[in-house]
Parts: sequence; C-alpha cells; structure tokens
Amino acid sequence: MTTGLRLEKVTPDNVLDACRIAVHPTQERFVAPVARSLAEAYAQPEVAWPRLIFDGDRLVGFVMAFFDVRFNPEDPEDPDDRPRSGLWRLAIAAGEQGMGYGRFAVDAVCEEIRRRGGTRATVTWGQGEDGPEEFYLRLGFRPTGEKSGDQVVGELELLSGS
Repeated sequence: MTTGLRLEKVTPDNVLDACRIAVHPTQERFVAPVARSLAEAYAQPEVAWPRLIFDGDRLVGFVMAFFDVRFNPEDPEDPDDRPRSGLWRLAIAAGEQGMGYGRFAVDAVCEEIRRRGGTRATVTWGQGEDGPEEFYLRLGFRPTGEKSGDQVVGELELLSGS
C-alpha cells in the first residue's frame, strides 16, 4: 500500500471505470456490482455516499456509505431501529485485494461518520466461505444479534480520534 490513497467522487469522467471494478469471482455473491450500487445511490442521494478508492492514479475499489438510515422504515416507533450510518458497499478489485485498501476505505467511512457527529458505524455481511465476515471482525465490528434480510448486522463503536 502506498501513501497516495484517496477517495474521490464518482464523476462522468470515471463512472465507466467504476462500473468495471470486479471482485474475485468467489466473492460476487456477497457484494452487488458497482453499477447497481451507483443506481441505488442515484435513487437515494440523500443517504448514499459513493466513492472510488484510488492508489495514486490507479483505481482499486469502490466504497459506499449510508447516513442516518433506519433498517425498518415501516415501523418508525420501533425503539431498536435507531437511525444508523455505516458501510453500505465495499468492492476491492480482485487483483488489488490484501493490500490494505479495504481497511483504508472503512477507516475513511468511519471518519466521515465521526465528522457528521456519529459515534458508531454499522455494516451488514453475508456469511459463507470467501465472505467478508472475518475482515469486518478483524476491524473491530461486532455482531449485534440483528439480521438485515439474511445478513448479519455488525457495529463498531467510534471513539474520538480512532
């Protein structure tokens, strides 16, 4: 990993490159294609925060966060369904994995949540071989005991400055 890591907005100049990002084939069942993520971001611009991950001039991945979303909007009185912010999608290109880009992206999302006044980050993950569970657990996310569809809900307390 180099020190040239940064997040950039998706623009007309880079959107096609973004849509070409592909995870390892064994991971495809765990993360939606970037094109679908961008369509969801377009449909929900008030909560979606899509960004491209660059190492120098090289596009290495895609991350999308969400801010102040309820998992169960049909029941606004549900006391356990507080507004949450966190990681919606993370896709590191197959040939770029294992170099710290995913950790960088998660850290950047957590920093944006802190900047917006949040104190915890939420993520969901599917379980199974080649899935992202171990990655999120290593980063400190802990299962809440909840499910979002068939996915595990995990949270990470965001301490100031961490």
